[in-house]
Amino acid sequence: MPADASPLIPPAPDQLREHPAVAPEDVPGLLECLTQVPDPLLIRDRWRVEARHHVRDTTFAEDASQLRTCNAPRAMATWRNLAIGALRLAGATNIAAALRYNARNADRPLALLGLT
Repeated sequence: MPADASPLIPPAPDQLREHPAVAPEDVPGLLECLTQVPDPLLIRDRWRVEARHHVRDTTFAEDASQLRTCNAPRAMATWRNLAIGALRLAGATNIAAALRYNARNADRPLALLGLT
């Protein structure tokens, strides 16, 4: 089998060719892009969103949800956010443990929401 038939076999040293060096100044806009400092507020906001999604994904397996049409994904995300927000307001730091605790007794979630 020839050496170039499989991508897992590296090419022989005599088949490698040298590429000319490209200076960063030769690429238009590269230096400006590399010297720009991102806005810390944008980064903080982005990670705030990711933190919320991480909680929803790990506790409710949101990424594995098969709801894909119409408004169902947004409606379910709203219900999940409501549950997480209510538990956080009640002082829960571990959402998964708080969900399990409230799932054991049907009166607990209602009391948590002030409905009983």
